[in-house]
Amino acid sequence: MYSNFQISRKYPESNLAHKYLDGMVGVEIGGSAHNPFGLNTVNVDRYESMDTEYKKEEFSYCGERLKVDIVAEGDDLPFDDNSFDFVISSHVLEHFYNPINALKEWARIAKEYIFIVVPHKERTFDRDRPLTLSEELLARREKNQGTNEDTHHNVWDTNSFLDFLDKLGYNVIDHLDIDDKVGNGIMAVIKI
Repeated sequence: MYSNFQISRKYPESNLAHKYLDGMVGVEIGGSAHNPFGLNTVNVDRYESMDTEYKKEEFSYCGERLKVDIVAEGDDLPFDDNSFDFVISSHVLEHFYNPINALKEWARIAKEYIFIVVPHKERTFDRDRPLTLSEELLARREKNQGTNEDTHHNVWDTNSFLDFLDKLGYNVIDHLDIDDKVGNGIMAVIKI
């Protein structure tokens, strides 16, 4: 079945996340057992099933699956405004055809921070794809169309991702070009 290496593999927690989010209560969008943050969070996922492609992969990495607390789309959350201290997501934002709506929703429920990890184009299977520029994402929002296809709709490097957040007016107070968990992404901390 799976080798012992695969079943025992978990990524380390993030020092950057602990620096800003310890002692707070937040929402994690699409959390996973093999990529824990060690924070006080409610796990929101669009699927309740423990048999999705992602949950099967999660189990193959560490031998467990993180419980889903709330089933909801990550850009349509069933929480009141300012109901949590933070929202955290790792390798999720790229799956939104319209990530602007997701960020807006996360800012609606977070009082303090939005903490994001997205794949870096050069360190993932997206390396041969073109960058998704801010102008394209703004045009997608204006057209108000989308898709439920579960794929990477957005491809960023550090500069294009930070430019995207800046163009939307988000206050990025810290970032890492190479995330301190898996090492294949970009981390950004937004102060609300």
